[in-house]
Amino acid sequence: MNNETKNKTIHTKLQGIQASLKAPKGQTNKFGGYSYRSAEDILTAVKPLLSSNGCTLVISDDIVGVEGRVYVKATAVLAESESDYSIQVQGFAREAETKKGMDDAQITGSASSYARKYALNGLFAIDDTKDPDATNTHGKEASPKAKPQLDF
Repeated sequence: MNNETKNKTIHTKLQGIQASLKAPKGQTNKFGGYSYRSAEDILTAVKPLLSSNGCTLVISDDIVGVEGRVYVKATAVLAESESDYSIQVQGFAREAETKKGMDDAQITGSASSYARKYALNGLFAIDDTKDPDATNTHGKEASPKAKPQLDF
């Protein structure tokens, strides 16, 4: 099998996983009264599809600084088990400087969970545009600030 054929194979496998994946919104935000899906919900749904398609998934985090702010950059890598071919997608989440009731490790963990969720959403073509978790301000009005450019 030549390299072009092998590369098409991983894209074909990803296409099959994307078409078959059903990741229900298994979490409920009691404050906002809406359902949402977490990274764990996506992972639970995708694991059987990875196995049946001969693929593995690895997620890792990096901490990056942009304009004095700290971001968690999550990278989700889908790889074929029998080859060296892979596809990767990244997701970012900014750490809050402080968050009521959370210590520093919990703040980083929360940002990691969000970044991983959005990397998985990108990789598996999960649309969260109607997910209130994506737009909820939790009772706080967002101030119209320009987003910093991420050059990675």
